[in-house]
Amino acid sequence: MNSLTPLAVTLNALVFALLVPVLEVNSSHLTNPDWPAHARLHEAWQLLTNAAIAVFSLYLLWVRKDRLVATLLGLITCGSFLVAWAAAGSYGGSMLHSDGSQMAIAGMNVAVLVVVALTLLLGLSVVQQRFAPQAELKA
Repeated sequence: MNSLTPLAVTLNALVFALLVPVLEVNSSHLTNPDWPAHARLHEAWQLLTNAAIAVFSLYLLWVRKDRLVATLLGLITCGSFLVAWAAAGSYGGSMLHSDGSQMAIAGMNVAVLVVVALTLLLGLSVVQQRFAPQAELKA
């Protein structure tokens, strides 16, 4: 596959199936004693769902050779995060941890930066799939 797709889908899967769970299965998120039990259940559900979608997208890409659907699943995951982030003020959400801390670069939350970068990469992949000659994109 001579395209951005393998890189975009694989990076997205690594972030949502491995990195995010590693960062959130701890006392600042999943086992946070200040969170209601119901919120922790939703956190576990979200982590498992996103990881399953990411792994399924790898299957679609590498086994089924369905580049477009694999890429669109990544865009759904990233887009959902970005909508939740943008709408956080409307439901009392925040990227700050309970102690007020966050991982930031130049004042911008690292998670937001990573997801924006993934969204751009996945979006470029869709454009490339749509407009590149099909012979160029085949393995």
